[in-house]
Amino acid sequence: MSESFGEVIQGTPKDIDLWMKVVHNVSPGFPGLETEEALEEHKNTVLRFMREGRALCIKEKQGQSIVGVLLYSKKHNMICCLAVDPFFRHQGIASMLLEEAIRSLDITRFITVSTFRQEDPKGAAPRALYKKFGFVEGDLTEEFGYPNQVFLLPPSIS
Repeated sequence: MSESFGEVIQGTPKDIDLWMKVVHNVSPGFPGLETEEALEEHKNTVLRFMREGRALCIKEKQGQSIVGVLLYSKKHNMICCLAVDPFFRHQGIASMLLEEAIRSLDITRFITVSTFRQEDPKGAAPRALYKKFGFVEGDLTEEFGYPNQVFLLPPSIS
């Protein structure tokens, strides 16, 4: 782990402004976050996830900024959103967030996440991350009018 950031913590409504800075920094690469209206709707979604204890983040050591965020759904057993500030990428932040989310989900059922398709240049890093964790390719889908692919983490039977 890098010395520049801390541990995975639950995001709370007091973190919303720092959280949304990350979202703004990555929004050009995320379908469905292209407009101010969409960003405001996403902010409301994040606040709901925070109140429900399903919003994970990592702050840099001084606590002045958030470097990575993740939303997950226990009901649907899925990773809903994972993003790392571009300045802090390639330091293991996404892996830390994903590990914690998987611990919070039901590993005896499929865990799903929707990501970019193989031919999409934006998909190389997220697809590699999910494959590293054992996710396998699933159905081709479309979200926010953008072609995606579902990745599935097969159930783990202990």
